[in-house]
Amino acid sequence: MKEIMIATQNKGKVKDFQSLFKKYDIKVTSLLDLTEPVEEVEETGTTFEENALLKAETIANKLNMPVLADDSGLEIDALEGRPGVYSARYAGEEKNDQKNLHKVLEELRGVPEDQRSARFVCVLAVSRPNQDPIIRRGTCEGTITEGPIGDNGFGYDPIFKPENSNLTMAQLTSDQKNLISHRGNALKKIEDWVKNQ
Repeated sequence: MKEIMIATQNKGKVKDFQSLFKKYDIKVTSLLDLTEPVEEVEETGTTFEENALLKAETIANKLNMPVLADDSGLEIDALEGRPGVYSARYAGEEKNDQKNLHKVLEELRGVPEDQRSARFVCVLAVSRPNQDPIIRRGTCEGTITEGPIGDNGFGYDPIFKPENSNLTMAQLTSDQKNLISHRGNALKKIEDWVKNQ
């Protein structure tokens, strides 16, 4: 069975990637599976593209194998694109989904429903030794709800309602989410590379 290394220690992302790659019969491993821990790459980029490539290249060089990294986040129009690349640490240095989510809701308090447009963005970067990297962007448009709804997913999923849906991302099953998610959309764009692994 083929294997792919995902440059993340985020269990939610690992789960997403496992279900996305299942149909290609590819086993997903992540930094959590390494016997010797690899330091988390500091995300010093100002765009999703820069951060994804930074992570992929750093880990690929350390492990000398192809590595897929993603950088993803939530862009809210009423907040001029925030939290954006700072989505994971929006409420502080220690990553805390609940605090991040509540900070966003607090900042949007009083903003009417028709002005709560937002999108999830995911940039995937594949770094391969001695080859040019592959970088692809996927998005999922939607709106921010008044409060969290649903127990599935992670991050901002409970307050994000995708376009043409009455449910939040956190109310969808894993399979339903993968059909429309920013991660799923980005993955479709690197499908040719994935199939040839």
